[in-house]
Amino acid sequence: MSYKIVTDASADLTPRLVKDGGVCAIPMNYDLGDEQFVCDGLTSADTLKKYYDAVREGKMTRTSQIAPQQYVDFFRPFCERGENVLYLSLSSGLSSTYNSSLIAARELAEEFPNVTIRCVDSLAATVGMTLLLEKAVENREAGMSIEENAAWLEENRLNVCHWFMVDDLMYLKRNGRISPAVAFVGAALGMKPLIRIEEDGTLTNFEKKRGRQAALDRLVEHYKEGSEKPTGEHVFIPHTDAEESANYLEKAVKKLNPSAVVTKVLMGPVIGCHVGPGFCAIAHFGKRI
Repeated sequence: MSYKIVTDASADLTPRLVKDGGVCAIPMNYDLGDEQFVCDGLTSADTLKKYYDAVREGKMTRTSQIAPQQYVDFFRPFCERGENVLYLSLSSGLSSTYNSSLIAARELAEEFPNVTIRCVDSLAATVGMTLLLEKAVENREAGMSIEENAAWLEENRLNVCHWFMVDDLMYLKRNGRISPAVAFVGAALGMKPLIRIEEDGTLTNFEKKRGRQAALDRLVEHYKEGSEKPTGEHVFIPHTDAEESANYLEKAVKKLNPSAVVTKVLMGPVIGCHVGPGFCAIAHFGKRI
């Protein structure tokens, strides 16, 4: 039986993954001020720029998690067509969506015993998920079964490296990642926290640099140390309306590996609301340091 590859809107999908790979995302809601919007993993650059401008102006933003019933409603049409589903979720260390997907899969298994819904915890976020989704599509095209593909994802998900820089500590304070006192002192000193995703899928503020340029250079150092720089490796540079910084990182990565395929991504609101404007990162396959 064929199978569909599905993710959720916390992944930042590329048009190629959607058009050629057939990947689709379970939508997620987000609020901006008093208005509610829906994100499906592909949001236009114009919409995102307006979103980050509004956040800079002080509009409050938040997201809601996917409930089990939403998964049931999304998976059901595939089950009715007899199509298996391989679902890659946002890290369970950041959200309860993975557990909600398991509840839905168990419920639908009783109604559709001949259909498989295989849920995989990415232990990743945003473009880290995208890297895994690209491999999942390649694996399916190479003939891997749904179970073989799921096993590959689970065996290789910790090879995804995410190196993040947050520009404004107040967004981490708002989301409970750091205390108000630390945020105040850090902002006064111009400190830029560096964040990574740990093996359990949670975020860790593992380093700080004074000033934006020093933080960007440290991201490049982590890429240099963590990537084996194979020919044609795909490196993602997500950012939240920080084009100048993304361009800097792209040039630095290409200098270290001229054959690298670098994709800059204006990050969606589902993760973007938690880090705020000015965020920039490098994501690639390699060794976590």
